[in-house]
Amino acid sequence: MRYLLAGLMLVLSGACSPSQDNAAAPEPAAPVASRDAVPRYSARQFFTTVSIRPVSSSGFAFSPDDARVLITSDASGVYNSVAVELTGGAQTALTSSASDGRSSDSYFPAEMRVLVTGDSGGDERYHLFVRELDGSLRDLTPGENVRAQFLGWADDAEALYVLTNERDPAQLDLYRYRTDDYGRTLLFENDEALNIAAVSGDGRWVAAMKTWSNDDRDLLLVDLQAPDHAALNITPGDEPVSHIVYGFTPDSRALIFGSNAGREFYAALRHDLLSGEQTPYLSADWDVAFVSFSSSGRYRVWGVNADARTRVQIDDLDRDTTLDELDVPPGDLAGVRFDRAERQLAFLLSSDTAPPNLYLAALDGKRVQRLTDAANPAIDESMLVSGELVRYPSYDGLEIPGILYRPREAAPAHPVPALVWVHGGPGGQSRLGYNPTIQHLVNHGYAVLAANHRGSSGYGKTFYHLDDRRHGEADLDDIVEAKGYLADLPWIDGARIGVAGGSYGGYMTAAALAFRPDVFDVGIDIFGVTNWVRTLSSIPEWWETQRASLYAELGDPATDADRLRRISPLFHAQNISRPLLVVQGANDPRVLRQESDELVAAVRRNGVPVDYLVFPDEGHGFSKRENRIAASEAMLRFLDEHL
Repeated sequence: MRYLLAGLMLVLSGACSPSQDNAAAPEPAAPVASRDAVPRYSARQFFTTVSIRPVSSSGFAFSPDDARVLITSDASGVYNSVAVELTGGAQTALTSSASDGRSSDSYFPAEMRVLVTGDSGGDERYHLFVRELDGSLRDLTPGENVRAQFLGWADDAEALYVLTNERDPAQLDLYRYRTDDYGRTLLFENDEALNIAAVSGDGRWVAAMKTWSNDDRDLLLVDLQAPDHAALNITPGDEPVSHIVYGFTPDSRALIFGSNAGREFYAALRHDLLSGEQTPYLSADWDVAFVSFSSSGRYRVWGVNADARTRVQIDDLDRDTTLDELDVPPGDLAGVRFDRAERQLAFLLSSDTAPPNLYLAALDGKRVQRLTDAANPAIDESMLVSGELVRYPSYDGLEIPGILYRPREAAPAHPVPALVWVHGGPGGQSRLGYNPTIQHLVNHGYAVLAANHRGSSGYGKTFYHLDDRRHGEADLDDIVEAKGYLADLPWIDGARIGVAGGSYGGYMTAAALAFRPDVFDVGIDIFGVTNWVRTLSSIPEWWETQRASLYAELGDPATDADRLRRISPLFHAQNISRPLLVVQGANDPRVLRQESDELVAAVRRNGVPVDYLVFPDEGHGFSKRENRIAASEAMLRFLDEHL
């Protein structure tokens, strides 16, 4: 929930969740002697790779007979639910939508029915469907304005837990659905703007979060056996502290949660549900990003967000050992899911230069096999580049983290143009991992610096709050300094540097051109905010629980309209004098198309070249491969012409 707008990686690639691994960061690729030695690949070739996502961490990835693994795949060009055979890797499409993405949530506990989530045209009004045994889809959460979410299964396998906002568009209530006839019971009516995060397997406990501001989030427990269902704050205190929910233990005896009380980074704590005792559980020098378990609780999987890459560890709690005997190829581990018998696990493995593939590993360490081949064989992976973790000083001496991608032909004798790449948010993070859009641009000779400006997640709470109420000012100057850092590199042409980003990064792009008009040579604004007064006044109703956090960070449009207008590029578009590309989804519920329409019209009145690309079937991000290809091709054409 910290990433209040879509992250740039999700917006642009539609392909990768944050990379997770336990390997060291790769060295940057060395340049080749001649640019002619680098084969040029098209956007279509890069996006012909198949994007794979794991099922919900609350779901069953393995079929009841442990013969198949459930994934989400865009092999058809649109995300659909797919079953992968463990023997041979044959794939069967379980849904066949040609227009709207369908994501796999879970197999049913004891049969081959499947839970699937999907929206319409990118409107983010997600419905929960059952893929019946005959292949038909049943909508469990019908209604034109309904938004729903799968939350987990009951231990007895007779029910599933679902959140929907059908009673109140701004609140998600908790229901228990029977698995036999889909009859349901309202368990908890949410009238306090709570983020309901988890239900214990025995069905007694509900974990929820109450957001007071962007640095103060309480954790509450609801005992559904209590007659009044009152929510008990288990993290009281006078000082602002942020808490997150990892989940309940499989025996329903404890809640594992994260807290940054008295520390820069989130550590995991254990809350005993009956005694109320809280004890330290897991910690590291970075944020503990997640904690999950196998069905019996014997195995624990946890990850640490370590400098834009997640280290994953798997522990055998019965033996008090760490599983390090798995012969896993080098790469980034993600989406670890156990079979029911706890004899094997499935996971995704990727790198900066290779998209995620599905792997199967026996827990005895004797067998690891790859089940999918997501890469396009037409692309020579050795010609792609890995990101290099860098730091550069900003205007006040603060070190800004970033990921630098160097084209193979870049050299002092052949300096290349560059882009400063800005992630989504506010509060997102650019991360290592495969991104076909970045690889496409780098392959065509553009260096990319993905800058994690102040206010980015993953570098401690002090760093995270350095841009509060200073957006478009303090953080924008970090991006300006990124340009200076690039210009000083001997293999960069300092006279050809642009700025690009999606969502909040799109805002920063437009802000850079409007408020620092002489710094960057071009800008690419993808789904970017241009009018904060409108955006904060028209946030989707299902974001009501996050309104306080947004207002604390950015400002309340009712009381801070003057400042919000001051930092909104739309009201200063007369300053924009450099070429601009704007990409917009017509159905975007977060950044309304009107914002981009008005910005484009205003900049064109300046006589400045503006390319405008609107996708009628997308929202805040890309769900369709053809649209990702079209956007990447448009970016490359724009840069080739203007940079």
